[in-house]
Amino acid sequence: PGHVQLLPPQNVTLLSKDFAMILTWAPGEGSPPDVTYTVRYESQDRLDKWMKVPHCKNIPRSFCNLTCALSNFYVKVRARVKAVWGRSQSPWVKSQFKDYYSDVELAPPVLNLNVEENFIHVSASFPLPTCVENLTWKYDLNLWEAGSEDKKKYEGHFRKDTVTINTTALRGNYCFSARALYESIALKHSEFSQPVCVLLNHKG
Repeated sequence: PGHVQLLPPQNVTLLSKDFAMILTWAPGEGSPPDVTYTVRYESQDRLDKWMKVPHCKNIPRSFCNLTCALSNFYVKVRARVKAVWGRSQSPWVKSQFKDYYSDVELAPPVLNLNVEENFIHVSASFPLPTCVENLTWKYDLNLWEAGSEDKKKYEGHFRKDTVTINTTALRGNYCFSARALYESIALKHSEFSQPVCVLLNHKG
């Protein structure tokens, strides 16, 4: 007893989402409810050297965030996963190769507005894994009067930069929206964030 034919995980996919590289899978058919999973990865510059991922050993969930386990963001990697239950183990199943640098998918930044009498200071915060904070993330900012199609663009600001806008001449409801940028092999950008609108120089 305890030695069951454990079917391997299925739909094993390495995906890049919201600045992170994540391996996902679905339980193999007929898996027991308390099955766990173990993940390893290899990079293209060291093939057949499967690296352990300490935080993804015998885990109950069906995903593993690999971002901060990767030793190099500029080399393609792939991962593999196996199911473990008691003394039974399924065969490993491999994902396709991906590289963080060129495949990373960006999430829109979150805007912080600081309104003063004649100025507004806009900064963007990014939901980044700590290990990729030093890569050169940038953002584009759009400003427009609510209801107008005419957008003023502030482009290519570094992630930690604050954009200061003189609001003396602005009257009414103004909206801000931003997108994250990343220069890899081609320029990549996220969708624009949901607009944040503020009433400026409102007499009342």
